[in-house]
Amino acid sequence: MATIIQPAPTQTSTDDFLPLLGTDYIELYVGNAKQAAHYYKTAFGFQSLAYSGLETGVRHKVSYVLQQGKIRLVLSSPYHSNSDIAEHHRLHGDGVKVIAFWVDDAEAAFRETTSRGARAYLEPTIERDDSGEAVRSGIYAYGDVVHLFVERKNYHGTFLPGFEKWESEYNPSPIGLEYVDHCVGSVGWGEMNKWARFYEEVLGFNNLITFDDKDISTEYTALMSKVMTSGNMRIKFPINEPARGKKKSQVEEFYEFYEGAGCQHIAVATNDIIFTVGELRKRGVEFLYVPGNYYDTVTDRVGAIAEDLATLKNLGILVDRDEEGYLLQIFTKPVEDRPTMFFEIIQRCGANSFGKGNFQALFESIEAEQRRRGTL
Repeated sequence: MATIIQPAPTQTSTDDFLPLLGTDYIELYVGNAKQAAHYYKTAFGFQSLAYSGLETGVRHKVSYVLQQGKIRLVLSSPYHSNSDIAEHHRLHGDGVKVIAFWVDDAEAAFRETTSRGARAYLEPTIERDDSGEAVRSGIYAYGDVVHLFVERKNYHGTFLPGFEKWESEYNPSPIGLEYVDHCVGSVGWGEMNKWARFYEEVLGFNNLITFDDKDISTEYTALMSKVMTSGNMRIKFPINEPARGKKKSQVEEFYEFYEGAGCQHIAVATNDIIFTVGELRKRGVEFLYVPGNYYDTVTDRVGAIAEDLATLKNLGILVDRDEEGYLLQIFTKPVEDRPTMFFEIIQRCGANSFGKGNFQALFESIEAEQRRRGTL
């Protein structure tokens, strides 16, 4: 089957039953939130924003909130072993628990999604402090991932009720990260269509692009993917599942070590990928190796670009083009000991696609890492 690219219809406020204003925050459950916060500040340039824990009256978990551009990361750890957070971390290691959406009406979002078959995670709940009130609700998605709907039009505090401003003397400079471009979910065999339907039927998403195992494959491994997008195109979720190959694909490796479906990687956008990646490398972030001969044919494939090709080659940044323009992208190695979650850094120069022309080089790089780990 060929790649299908379907222009998502522009939905109006009357036919978009779940208008999503953007990604509000992403919450990771981690083994040590204080140390994880130090890592994301040091390596990725996130800034201290808010804190919640024993000192703020929260007895079951501690959370550090970091921000850069429009990206908010919440890093949470349990205080006790007999908690859902501890169980999540025992099973998955560090990983994404919450992908939260910013909405105008959290109660309506909950009602619309649960009436369409979503399983309730959090009933609409009003949270208050001296800075006003926020409303949150939530539903379950694939694996242990949940989506929260966050209504904050009547809240004027630093983050949410229950959090206080986090003042820190240690503030490494930002590196130019602007917003969450997309989050990729990896699911099990035969589950891609199920979860694509979930986003279509329950959240009103559209199938923007479909990649089959001929589009995303090498001699050894393959996967299939459907890219789902919200009506206003502000939220994009590729859903990946493994496909038959001679050896174990990256989706299978993720599924094995994460012990279930989950968020495989978070793509964050920058307006200057050369600066951003240069800073990340200086701060110790490791990236997938790109074969040097990849750059021999880049100009023939993508045409003229504004960036210097030698600089891109030196940094290992990939290039691809679609009908709307071109993009630059690079992928980190996993940011924890399990070969699970990683980050993509992306700069869009008009392009709306996901780098199909880079799949071959990317897969070969991933397979090289799998070979080193003995998991290919």
